Amino acid sequence: MEKKIVLLDSGIEVKPLYCEPVKMDEMPGLFPFTRGVHSAMYRDKLWTMRQYAGFSTAEESNKRYHFLLGQGVSGLSIAFDLPTQIGYDSDHPMSEGEVGKVGVAIDSLEDMEILFKDIKLSDVSTSMTINATGFILLALYIALARKQGADVKKISGTIQNDILKEYAARGTYIYPPAPSMRLITDIFEYCSKEVPKWNTISISGYHIREAGSNAVQELAFTLANGKAYLEAAIAKGLDINVFAQRLSFFFNAHNNIFEEVAKFRAARRIWANITKSLGATDAKAQMLRFHTQTGGSTLTAQQPKNNIVRVALQGLSAVLGGTQSLHTNGYDEALSLPTEEAASIALRTQQILAYESGATDTVDPLVGSYFVEALTNEIEAAALALITKIDGMGGAVKAIENRFMQDEIARSAYAYNKAIEDGSKVIVGVNKFTAKEKNDTPLLKIDDSIRLVQTEKLKKLRASRDNVKATECLATIKAKALTNENLMPFVIDAVERMCTLGEISDALREVWGEYRG
Repeated sequence: MEKKIVLLDSGIEVKPLYCEPVKMDEMPGLFPFTRGVHSAMYRDKLWTMRQYAGFSTAEESNKRYHFLLGQGVSGLSIAFDLPTQIGYDSDHPMSEGEVGKVGVAIDSLEDMEILFKDIKLSDVSTSMTINATGFILLALYIALARKQGADVKKISGTIQNDILKEYAARGTYIYPPAPSMRLITDIFEYCSKEVPKWNTISISGYHIREAGSNAVQELAFTLANGKAYLEAAIAKGLDINVFAQRLSFFFNAHNNIFEEVAKFRAARRIWANITKSLGATDAKAQMLRFHTQTGGSTLTAQQPKNNIVRVALQGLSAVLGGTQSLHTNGYDEALSLPTEEAASIALRTQQILAYESGATDTVDPLVGSYFVEALTNEIEAAALALITKIDGMGGAVKAIENRFMQDEIARSAYAYNKAIEDGSKVIVGVNKFTAKEKNDTPLLKIDDSIRLVQTEKLKKLRASRDNVKATECLATIKAKALTNENLMPFVIDAVERMCTLGEISDALREVWGEYRG
């Protein structure tokens, strides 16, 4: 490969790697990956630029995806509405008032086809933020890929599929922990054979941080959950050197650049040692690869254009910390779903970081900073202490069942908000440097008529499909849920027979019941 030469405007050449006074046994691309999972990082390939989008109907979201692809995004990131997340069709009574509001409504394979109209799944990497119904959305994606004629073994993307953080922080769970973990390991097993390029879980600290945790808690609870998934898969007989290669992580980025960079560096080091301790010998199974989203909870409704600066700082921390994928929030997201203008500015922020900031010119630009190196060690030690405490409780599932994680997050959230109220924590435009202002930020509002549109679609779908076959598929899913067989092939068959997301979810509700946390 031809050597890439990077020169500053002043003519100084930027080396691909700076080492002193860092220990030479911590090199990028090598265990424990503190300095990055690739030897040349962004000098060889930039992170995937994603913009999280999904609202209203599949038709409207498809228009936004085409707009974003035209603006230069390199991967799609799908937001789903609340009924889709918790397993209800749009015409279910529980869906009233929520259809299409915080994401796109997806009830069937028909909706999935519309969502990706004129977008070849073989040409894009797609991230889907979905958990309790992640197995159904993955089945829909696979079914659509087959319908498009794509080689399923070559399609790539990620489903979040992290149910433990739902119990701990976010709340969009359906089933009790044991069957939920069974679904996750079924996905690990199925994809390792049939969809080998798919990231089968994105173990999420993002929502833990959004719920009010601090950076150390975000790191510790996320990696403790990750450890629980590893142990569950190993108990099922899966090879850690195979399935762990397709695990990824999802972290938050807040405003303190140095704390966030240190957090990302410490995360890689801790995870490398966790996987090694559980038997991983393949370097790719020891790597922590992660997506970052800038902090939604840091966005302010007051002086919303200040959020553009916050997002830029947070995006920079993710790049300096070595992220593999990045979503930058729209400045208006404390007020509504992002408008096209806000989404465009957010994407341009990433592109400026990539091409104008110099942050991509060398690997691990903050290496050797006494502050960052010390902070990396301190965050690692604090996170490991919490993980050890969780291990002593019997692991992440037990810690969640005992409400340890939930209570720790609540205490942190209370302390943070108290600090804002008493002024010891300064939020510009909120408790300091305030101003009387007229908020003229344009808002994106979703009409309640979306539910009527989706209900009409469902009525037509149920009238036109082979209902005998659909009923047989649902009965098979219920029967197989009582066995140890992998459920994914049967769920894929069901969505191809036009069973709806709500019908499949309800079939399993009948067998497993619902979790009441």
